[in-house]
Amino acid sequence: MSSPTISVIVPAYNAAHYLERSLPPLIAMRERGEIAEVLVVDDCSPDPSNVETATRLGATVLRMKQNGGPGAARNLAAKQAIGEILWLVDADVVAHESGAVLLKKAFAEPAVAAVFGSYDRAPPALNFASQYKNLVHRYYHQRGREVSDTFWSGCGAIRKSVYLDLGGFDGTRYGRPSIEDIEFGFRMRRAGWSIRLVPELLGTHLKHWTLAEVVRTDIFQRAVPWSFLILSGQGVNNDLNVSNGERIKAGVAGLWFLSLVASLAPALWPAAPVASLFLTFCVVALNRDLLGFFRGNRGLGFALVAAAYHQVYYVYSAATFTMCAVKYHLGGGRDSRLRQVGDQRPAT
Repeated sequence: MSSPTISVIVPAYNAAHYLERSLPPLIAMRERGEIAEVLVVDDCSPDPSNVETATRLGATVLRMKQNGGPGAARNLAAKQAIGEILWLVDADVVAHESGAVLLKKAFAEPAVAAVFGSYDRAPPALNFASQYKNLVHRYYHQRGREVSDTFWSGCGAIRKSVYLDLGGFDGTRYGRPSIEDIEFGFRMRRAGWSIRLVPELLGTHLKHWTLAEVVRTDIFQRAVPWSFLILSGQGVNNDLNVSNGERIKAGVAGLWFLSLVASLAPALWPAAPVASLFLTFCVVALNRDLLGFFRGNRGLGFALVAAAYHQVYYVYSAATFTMCAVKYHLGGGRDSRLRQVGDQRPAT
């Protein structure tokens, strides 16, 4: 059997500075005959250099009629792509040169509808927030189950026939970068298709994060919409950062923070310091693999700070889910899901 042809789809909004680095490796794969085309979808960028850069570097440029977010941009390109496989690569991700070869190998199995990979360990932004966000993503994706229940569009691929049969991404609900790939992954699984995690399928993430951006993205673009997806009965799985083990860690992290606060007023709860000490040991024990991963990649100092911050992540993620659950059950159920993020842009 001949290898499937691959079309690369890159949604881009004011991303010229990223495209300068992310497009050349993809164009090189096209020149080597490993992929059929590189489609860049300009999502109505105010900056004209977005289109100019993509064109100069040799990509085929498509333009949205109105700004609709990455999901709608991918849908537009999918209809025009000539490849049998749609390789979705974010504008701020530099795909490793082995990507096309790995995809063709993974899609040799007919039951596999989609494949996704991981960030590498070398993001160029060296500040704490960028290093933490990149490495924690890599931690989960390097340890996830091979047969996955979800999907990731930062560096992932889908058979075009499956993509079109299922209607593509839900650009109406997710008009900005959010969990459109996760929701599409659950639709693929419900339709009986297999999704594979290939840890060797790597990309370098170019984004420079601030800590405020990490928190805002985690809550409003991830936790809130994902919570409503779970509450609607579509988003529950036992993999990656929502596995049963991760839920236990989130619960222990919450108790740990409560014990630390209670320790400030021992007269109200004399046993609080003892409970806090016990829960500290529990947190360390439960997160020893994460600590070891951070230490192996960035040293002990970074590991201690990053693992401590990750407990904060557990707390605000769990608190977000709790608030969404209250809103879902007491404030409108399914209709609440449609109002999950107030500033979503309309899709085309």
